[in-house]
Amino acid sequence: MTEFGTSLLIVGSEPLLVGRWVDQRVAAAKQSQPTADVVDLEPADVADGRFAEAVGGSLFAAASIVVVRDLSAMPPEQWDIIVRTAQQPDQSLCLTLTHPGGVKGKALLDRLDKAGVPRTTVEAVKVADMPRFVMDEAKRAHLRMELAVARSLVDAVGTNLSALSGAVAQLADDWPGTQLTVDLVNAYFSGLAEVSGFNIADAVMAGRAEQALRLLRWAFNTGTSPVLITAALASAVRSLGKFIGLRDQRLSQADLARAIGVPPWKLRDIETQARGWTASGLQRGIAAVALTDSEVKGAAMDPEYSLERLVLTLDRLRARPGA
Repeated sequence: MTEFGTSLLIVGSEPLLVGRWVDQRVAAAKQSQPTADVVDLEPADVADGRFAEAVGGSLFAAASIVVVRDLSAMPPEQWDIIVRTAQQPDQSLCLTLTHPGGVKGKALLDRLDKAGVPRTTVEAVKVADMPRFVMDEAKRAHLRMELAVARSLVDAVGTNLSALSGAVAQLADDWPGTQLTVDLVNAYFSGLAEVSGFNIADAVMAGRAEQALRLLRWAFNTGTSPVLITAALASAVRSLGKFIGLRDQRLSQADLARAIGVPPWKLRDIETQARGWTASGLQRGIAAVALTDSEVKGAAMDPEYSLERLVLTLDRLRARPGA
């Protein structure tokens, strides 16, 4: 059966699982029509008229694969064209619609149901079933994992499915084909459930490059924005630079913290970090952060590579400030 000439509504609150359903449908359509255009739209794109353009056919392709995300945010003035197209898709069109469930936009769902548009409901994974989910992810990644290990991973990482999937992917990268143990998982993911750019920055500035790179990879796997990570690193470098410039002025702890722009409790960490830095090293570090900031905002093709390079650069400048 071909996916073209059909539409499908996918309803579910878990983005990871809904995304996989979408990916499977797009892949199947691509397999039957390799030259088909793939157009992935958000509600704002539909409001701008891109939906009508996408479903109207392409001058360069005989078929189109169109995905419309999050119907709950779809402006009501666009409902008619969505329902009309989904009810009678052109034979050259494979249309997929997603909705997170809930009451927002339910009237549009009701109209699609009334129009006879096929619906698939993606059930959320219950907390009690998350270890089984982790074991399934491990199997997909060719890892061997027992239930006790999966439970320890859920305890360490939390109940966000994207984070759990990212954790399994990271384990698969580092220990392909390994029989995982509870001790290994606990050691590897201890303290990683709430990783932020500031955790990464603290590790870098204190000279813990290996930990910083591990935290960075974890942040990538769990969807942390490279822009936010760079901003945290920039803030850390600036704060350390201000501290080095002001530490000999005999200011009180409160005045020093105020001048730097950090809470007083943060001064102890900054003072410890400063022992491995000089003013010249920090100047080079500030320049490296500025370069990376421009790269992650569009000047480079691979922001993850840019951030990994920045971590290694800052570590080198800390170890050998004059380099």
